[in-house]
Amino acid sequence: MEIYSDSHTSQSQLTNTPVNHQVVSSTSRVSPWLTPLAYCLGRNVVLPLFFGQINITGQENIPKHGPIILAPTHRSRWDSLLLPYATGRCVTGRDMRFMTTSTECQGIQGWFVLRMGGFPVDIQRPAIATLRHAVELMTEGEMLVIFPEGGIYRDHNVQPLKSGTARLALSAESSHPGLGVKIIPVGINYSQPYPNWGTDVNLHIGEPIQVTDYMNGSLKKGAKRLTADLTNKLQQLSHPQSEISCSSFVEITNS
Repeated sequence: MEIYSDSHTSQSQLTNTPVNHQVVSSTSRVSPWLTPLAYCLGRNVVLPLFFGQINITGQENIPKHGPIILAPTHRSRWDSLLLPYATGRCVTGRDMRFMTTSTECQGIQGWFVLRMGGFPVDIQRPAIATLRHAVELMTEGEMLVIFPEGGIYRDHNVQPLKSGTARLALSAESSHPGLGVKIIPVGINYSQPYPNWGTDVNLHIGEPIQVTDYMNGSLKKGAKRLTADLTNKLQQLSHPQSEISCSSFVEITNS
């Protein structure tokens, strides 16, 4: 999901405007009872029963402390359940925050999304308060999920990434020097374009990208380089051959 573009918000708008902490703190939440229950059911019942094999590589690449942005490819609505399964509290002890479209935060689905770390963004006209909240999550050392392709794509090809994820990460690091924001690329591949019962899924978690490595020069140039490198990482993690060549993985088999 693209969250940030030059036409809507500048770095000075995002970082130099005082943050209203009362507003920010109410923008997203993790329910202390619903989130553990939902993740437990998903991890032990729903996902193992629905999928054939769930293969995961690279879990050692996820920091257990500090601000990180998970930047996965987006292949199915199942992604939002598989990410906590592969990287959430049972693996790292950390809960996740999701930046999601406003339309997905409506009705019964929205009730769950808003209580499991999700917060809405209008991708056409993202509000300053929403973007400030994302930066605030980084300063609090949270794990934030952003789908940088902007939508669901049913093949192995990584779609062109816009600069929103990179600009947000750079803005957070620029406004809080030494914060240590990292971006973790995640390639998600299903054995079928539209997952159904018995579908196999592979999640390849890449090495962290250090945002401070892109702080030299202008924000625009740094975001361009960071976006290009993130694209290359996602392409490597999403290539079908990577599913065959990986010799070590966590495997959950339906028996």
